[in-house]
Amino acid sequence: MEITKCAAAGTMESSDAYVEIEPCENALVVELQSVVQAQFGDAIEATVRQVLSECGVKAAKVRVVDRGALECVIRARVETAAMRGKGEA
Repeated sequence: MEITKCAAAGTMESSDAYVEIEPCENALVVELQSVVQAQFGDAIEATVRQVLSECGVKAAKVRVVDRGALECVIRARVETAAMRGKGEA
């Protein structure tokens, strides 16, 4: 899946995550801000990368602002942003 445009999903509300995705050449860059970064930052980033891999995204810049979201919410937000970035949603 090639990201062709900037897209976003989610909100900045508590227990949610806001995900922005944009095209990037030859690299997958993940920027994470989280209220639980010290405890779960590595796991959140791994989840983001896994979802992107499952969606076939090999090159993109992804910014995630996590407000304590569950893993299923993070997965849904990343997948939705990726689909919107490709123009599918």
